[in-house]
Amino acid sequence: MPLPSPFHPRTSQLCTSLQWKSWAGYHAVCRYGTEQDPEYHAVRQSAGLIDVSPLYKQRVHGPDAEAFLCWVSARNVAKLKIGQVGYTCWCDEQGKVLDDGTITRWDDSDYRVTSADPSWSWLVRQSKGFDVQIDEISDDLAALALQGPKARAILSDVCGDDVASLGFFRAQRTTIGSAPVEVTRTGYTGDLGYELWMAPDDALTVYDALTAAGAPHSMLPLGLDALDATRIEAGFILLGVDYFSARHCLLDSQKSSPFEIGLGWTVHLKRDPFIGSAALKREKLQGSPWALVGLEIDWAQTEQLFDSFALPPHLPAAAWRTAVPVYEGKGAGAKQIGQATSGVWSPLLKRNLALASVLTPHAALGSELQIEITIEYQRRRVKATVVDTPFFDPERKRSTP
Repeated sequence: MPLPSPFHPRTSQLCTSLQWKSWAGYHAVCRYGTEQDPEYHAVRQSAGLIDVSPLYKQRVHGPDAEAFLCWVSARNVAKLKIGQVGYTCWCDEQGKVLDDGTITRWDDSDYRVTSADPSWSWLVRQSKGFDVQIDEISDDLAALALQGPKARAILSDVCGDDVASLGFFRAQRTTIGSAPVEVTRTGYTGDLGYELWMAPDDALTVYDALTAAGAPHSMLPLGLDALDATRIEAGFILLGVDYFSARHCLLDSQKSSPFEIGLGWTVHLKRDPFIGSAALKREKLQGSPWALVGLEIDWAQTEQLFDSFALPPHLPAAAWRTAVPVYEGKGAGAKQIGQATSGVWSPLLKRNLALASVLTPHAALGSELQIEITIEYQRRRVKATVVDTPFFDPERKRSTP
């Protein structure tokens, strides 16, 4: 049975829909009301507040902390400044991704690692020969994500302007009331946002302070359904949906390298060897067979297809995660060249969007592919054009006053 997070006394009262799911063993709200639209628009127009405590968290500290994290991470952690957060992934010896997450550098020998999958035991196994200590602190830190264009104003009200001016992917320690809080300029919505980390005993104090400060800005509590829509607009991949951890794959064909899932930019090869570096160097030279792309599904053809069944267009009300085939060519000669792994109708952009894994020769921007749509139990196809990601990338996400 899922456990309550430290914020459950508040979120359970607000969740009138009674729609919950298990996230890493915790109760997590899918949507607070009967529809997700108010929560989605809160993130894009004002602000949303979501409990992200189920994220896995590890503290890595000791004299060799930097060298150890350089060894396990595809990113060169040595380049992180004190008070900086780095997004990265870690791979097996074959260069296949195990997980992605963030590394926050607090000082020369003290870091926090966050991930979607449990990572403590794997990190410990890799630490032989390093003077480093790895602590599992997932239950020791409650976490909230404050996301949206009004997030800075709300945070300023509770923390002061010094924290509100925090730079993109930077970290700072502060207090909210009497509660010590760590603030990072990070998030999973592709919008202006912050994540706040605190002791579980301080969780309700912080939640109440943010709720009070957010009320004049029409801030709403945010569930996972609306979060899923915003992360697709931002072009962010999701473990277990857009790619699978190599440690859980039954077939080699199910595994992915960072270059194949849009994380090639996190791979720093010009440095000392790290786990998977030899394989990644070969792939960099030879090229990757697969690529992650953004697709815009043609709306006019979608309307025409539904009209041929004498039906109005119908799309899922929420983001979808069931992979569907993507083809090159039309008619009987069409061949499958990949699959769309998640998608959403963007209320803000008014576009039908998807993330897809396709064979590299078909990944060029502007490539016209075909995506499968099922209507009345019959499989049909409409045009899907390869477009740039992120689909939504507002200047405010990175800007600092």
